[in-house]
Amino acid sequence: MKELWICGLLLMAQTAHALAQDDASQKNQGSWYLQASVYTRHYSPDPEHNNNQDLIGLEREEASGWLFGGATFRNSFSQRSYYAYAGQRYESADYPVYIKLTGGVVEGYHGKYQDKIPLNRFGVAPAIIPSLGVHYGPVAAELVLLGFNAVMVTTGVRF
Repeated sequence: MKELWICGLLLMAQTAHALAQDDASQKNQGSWYLQASVYTRHYSPDPEHNNNQDLIGLEREEASGWLFGGATFRNSFSQRSYYAYAGQRYESADYPVYIKLTGGVVEGYHGKYQDKIPLNRFGVAPAIIPSLGVHYGPVAAELVLLGFNAVMVTTGVRF
């Protein structure tokens, strides 16, 4: 499975070069952002915790900075989970960095892990997720803060 992620990242890197010329025009029209997780670390490690989230997400970023999207991932307890969200991206005028704040709902914490996420009613819980990103043309990496539990690094490509 790890080889599949590496192949996917290489494909995104090759695609980034071809898309780099279109980056300026996309900024005025909005773009799509495809991302995958590459690293996760729990603040309080537990043998039960999964540090391989297998996240894949797709979001639409409007020229105004507003965005919406969805992602699927394996939660800290290896259960397939989903995050549907909307938010705002705040781009730096001077540097290739940005802050992103999203809010939405998470589904997927079930059974004995239902109470591991706050306000989880009927298997769905609200979530607010901040991230700090850096980009080079259409290629980006983000440091995603997962509440008080973990941090994740994602990479992606805009098209």
